[in-house]
This record gives sequence, C-alpha cells and structure tokens, in this order.
Amino acid sequence: SAGRRPAYILCFVIYIAACIGCALAPNYAALLVLRALQAAGSSATVSLCQAVVSDVVTSAERGSYVGFTSVPIIFAPSVGPVIGGVISQYLGWRWIFWLLAILSGFVLIMFLFFMPETCRLIVGDGSIRPSSFYRTFWQLFKEARHKKKAAQDPNGVPADQDANGESNPKNSRIQRPNLTRTLFILFEKEMFLLLMYSSLIYAGFYAVATAIPAQFATLYGFDGLKIGLVYIPLGAGSIVSVFIMGTLANWNYRRHCRKLNIPYDKSRQQDMAGFPIEQVRLQISLPFLALFTLVLIGFGWAVEYKAHLAVEIVLLFLQGITLVGFSNLLSTLIVDINPGVAGAATAANNLTRCLVGAGASAFINPLMTAVGAGWAFTIIALSYVVFFPALWLVFRNGVKWRKEKADKAELKRQQQQQGEKNVNHAPVPEQGSEKDGDRSS
Repeated sequence: SAGRRPAYILCFVIYIAACIGCALAPNYAALLVLRALQAAGSSATVSLCQAVVSDVVTSAERGSYVGFTSVPIIFAPSVGPVIGGVISQYLGWRWIFWLLAILSGFVLIMFLFFMPETCRLIVGDGSIRPSSFYRTFWQLFKEARHKKKAAQDPNGVPADQDANGESNPKNSRIQRPNLTRTLFILFEKEMFLLLMYSSLIYAGFYAVATAIPAQFATLYGFDGLKIGLVYIPLGAGSIVSVFIMGTLANWNYRRHCRKLNIPYDKSRQQDMAGFPIEQVRLQISLPFLALFTLVLIGFGWAVEYKAHLAVEIVLLFLQGITLVGFSNLLSTLIVDINPGVAGAATAANNLTRCLVGAGASAFINPLMTAVGAGWAFTIIALSYVVFFPALWLVFRNGVKWRKEKADKAELKRQQQQQGEKNVNHAPVPEQGSEKDGDRSS
C-alpha cells in the first residue's frame, strides 16, 4: 500500500549494504549476521514482483507472466553455484559479494531511472500522476523539459499537468503500510490450505538441492565445480516449464470463459466473485503435481541404487519442469484470489515456503542416513498424497469461501459507515441551556 518503488528501493539498499558488509566481514559471526540481513533485503523482492504482476496484468494472462517472473527464482540457484565456484577459486570468496553488490547497484540505477510506480492505490490504472516521490528519474526529466517548454509557450499545457493533460491528484501522499496483513492472510481458510501445500512442494525442492552435493560427491566423486554444473538441468527444466505452463494456463482460462458464456477480454480484469478461478488453475496444475511426485520418488531410488549419471540429469530436468509448473500455477492462484493485496499474499507464501524449506534442508541428510535416499524421498513424495485433500477442498469450495469472505468484508464496511453516520448525526448539547437553567434556579 505504500508503493512498489519505495519498497523496492529499500530492499536494494539493504541488500547492497549487506553484500558490502559480507565482503568486508572480519569473522564468521559477522558474516552470518550480514547474510541474514542480505536475505531480508532480497526475499521481499519476490513478493513485490508478484504485486507488480497483479497491478499490470489481468487474470487472463497472469499465468504466463507469473511463469516468466519465477524463472530467476529457480534458475539463479542453478547457475549460482557454478559462477560462485569459479569466482571463489580464482578471486576468493569475498569477490562473490563484491560482484553481487556491483550488479545490484547497476539494477538499482536502472530501476530508479525507468521502473514506474504500479500500485493502484497510488496511480490507479496509470492515468493518475503521483507525487514526485513515486516518479522515475526519466519521468521527472521529461516533466521538467515539458514545463520549460510550456513556460516559453503561453498557449502550452499548464505546468501542473503532465504531457497527457492530467493534473496532479490532491491526495497524492505516501500511504502507511499495513504490517499485519500478511499474518492475517496466513490464517484465512483457503490461503492456509494453499500455503501449506505450496510449502510441502518446496520442501521437496530444497531436499533435492541439499542432497545433491554430498550424494554426487560420494557417488561420482564430483568436486565443487562439477556439483554446481549438476544444478543446470534443474534450471533448464524451469525455463521449459514457463512456456508449457503459461500456454496451458491461458488456454484453460479462455476455455472456462467460453463454458460460462463470459466475454473474454485480456485487457480487462475479470470479476472473480463467481468465477471458478480455483478450478481454472488447479485443473492444469494437478498433472504437474502427479509427475513431480513420481519423478521425486524416481530420483531418490536412482541415488539409492547408484544409477548412471544420465538418469539423474534427466530426472533433475523433469523436476524443473514439474516443480516449477505446479508452483507457478499455485502462485498465480494465490495472486488471483487476493486482488489488491497480492504482495502481502505472496509474502505469506514466501514465508511458509522458506520456513518449511529450511526444515527440509536440515532433516534430509539425517533422514537419508537413517532410511536411505530411496525411502527418504519416497516419504516426502507420499506427503503430497496424504495432504492432497487440502487441494481438493480448495477446488470444491474456493468460490463459496471467497463469497463468504467478501460478504463479511462488505458487512464490516457497512457497519463502519453506519458508525460514522451515528457519530456525525449525534445531537450536540447547547452550551446556553445549562446557563439558563442555572439562572432560573
């Protein structure tokens, strides 16, 4: 609610400062604290990115755009170990953080110059010109040049209007952020089930990512650089998944519009009140889920029986396709059912995924030691089957739950309005009446 640009800038400043601090860290304790600060700056950008997608893209095309924006989340950890290994080997580990600071600084400069504010509370559909605080440097430069020309031309556009002739809004100011909204979203009925299942899926991803270094070093004698290369098929699969998932998601959306005799217009946001968006997204995601479950089991037993490296590479590639396909569709659904608060909803999704993923990273190696790699990944995959009723409940009752939520919000709004009316129309005692009474006595 405070705007996307200020939040992005704050995240970049925190991240760059933390990177510089990590590069100069004098000891391990300082490095650990600064790495936590670095994560605080970077993780919030995932939520902000989904909020921007919600601002500028309608539900008809949202599947494709969510897919595109999620590629770096999977692809970067796939190529990061390779790049980091090379830098560490030839320049030292501190240069990893210097490079991150330099690249982030470049992105921040580009952002300041060209990334406009998209929050609809501030700019509406883009027709409202916000205050200078929310405008890009490029916009400010064009407006300054425009005002200079207008001052030279008496018949030009007034100085308080932009190039499109739209005046500054009187109420353009920094909005106070709602810091508790994400916590409330966590405990909503539909969101709780979706977030729980999404976090389980990412537990499988983190378990695989954590198991690869030790297992591939033991099975194939790989060094750090070769282990880093093993992650590339996972990232390549995620890129392929974007095109498959986006095409299917948009196609299924159009199919449901035709089925319900609803006009399809990708340039306008569809009213989700009675639209079965849960079915639209989950119908496409369930095949990805089934395949990911089977591939995860296959990966575990391939490690158990020391299969040929090619088998592992193929399974990692398929994991990239199926994991990202399912996760992106679930992320798209979370954005769809939370209009206006997509950033807070994605933050809740990111929070639960990271917490459960951290737990999976901690227990996967001890679990493999106890029961073997095959049964360890089979247990994780079976959890998807055990908790599948959560998705079925969302599929069946999602529209009803959203209607109940909207009705409660409307009732609360009406009660607040009635309370304000009662306060405004309350009789005010006349000051002179008491004085007259005193005199008569």
